[in-house]
Amino acid sequence: MVTSIVLMNLEHGRIQDVAEQLAALPGISEVYSVGGRYDLAVLIRVKTNEDLADLVTRRMSQVGGIRSTETLIAFRTYSKHDLEAMFSVGME
Repeated sequence: MVTSIVLMNLEHGRIQDVAEQLAALPGISEVYSVGGRYDLAVLIRVKTNEDLADLVTRRMSQVGGIRSTETLIAFRTYSKHDLEAMFSVGME
């Protein structure tokens, strides 16, 4: 599984429209509107690097209103939820 976070700057007034279009794309698990330097943070979970490349360079680029992006690829996951799931196996 390949996990990536794409930070986006959008054209003025396009946050909801772009977020909804992105959220509908296969491979995009979550889209957050955020404060600060970026307008959206997009979480991607796909099977392969090729799937990630296709999603970012082909499918996402077809969504209008995106001015710029910064793509971060995750190496490891450190999550409280993962730890809780691991320790709760067989507890039910």
